[in-house]
Amino acid sequence: MAKLIDGKYISTQIKDEVKEKVKLLKEQGKEICLAVIQVGEDPASSVYVRNKKRACEYVGIESLAYELPEQTTEEELLALVEDLNKNEKVNGILVQLPLPEQIDEDKIIRAISPDKDVDGFHPESVGRLCIGEAGFLPCTPAGIIELLKRSNVEIDGKECVIVGRSNIVGKPMSLLLLRENGTVTVAHSHTKNLKEITRRADILVVAIGKPRFITVDYVKEGAVVIDVGIHRDENNHLCGDVDFEQVKEKASAITPVPGGVGPMTISMLMSNCAAAADK
Repeated sequence: MAKLIDGKYISTQIKDEVKEKVKLLKEQGKEICLAVIQVGEDPASSVYVRNKKRACEYVGIESLAYELPEQTTEEELLALVEDLNKNEKVNGILVQLPLPEQIDEDKIIRAISPDKDVDGFHPESVGRLCIGEAGFLPCTPAGIIELLKRSNVEIDGKECVIVGRSNIVGKPMSLLLLRENGTVTVAHSHTKNLKEITRRADILVVAIGKPRFITVDYVKEGAVVIDVGIHRDENNHLCGDVDFEQVKEKASAITPVPGGVGPMTISMLMSNCAAAADK
């Protein structure tokens, strides 16, 4: 039976550490402010934005909320981002994705100043990650590294397989695992013999976007399984990309959904905001 990797507990640990850091920064006269922009009323986005505001309140970071209508134009959003780039009070800018179809997400990400890119999505942040320079790390992959380390999972020399190659999770995850001396394979929708590849993994990170796709046949005995997916099943219950009930019998450690990777993303965002103010 797998050990449960408790993302809620570990994320609270990190937020408490950030809270302490924020307190010290304030004692040095540094205020910390995160601007959060949401365009439209996507229900999942609204939940994420609300959770980010709560986390800011908890660690002592001021948050500015910009809730824009669905029909906001790309020019209007770019103008707001530019204003926030120039605003010395604001340390971090976060534009909640997805954006409505009239707005080019890539253009918006590139418009955010790399010094305020607390999501770690700007090409300059990605470039720094690629060459091993210090910079803002994307929150979900950085959170997964913290989950592993704080659960005493050794990454050095381990066979790591990531299922999914998105810019937000899969690709940066591979770079962060390499940074920790893991041996990394990235699998995706065109990968042949997927089961053979995932069954080699000591650490399996799943971000494929398909509910309960990874069953027990995909998992090596004693593997550590990290589930990045979040879906609602036919009974409206939350589930991940991994068939938790099956896989927990074979894995040595596993993240639940909810309560695994999700809370970590927000705590790492808070960590990035504190780092932005410290700079």
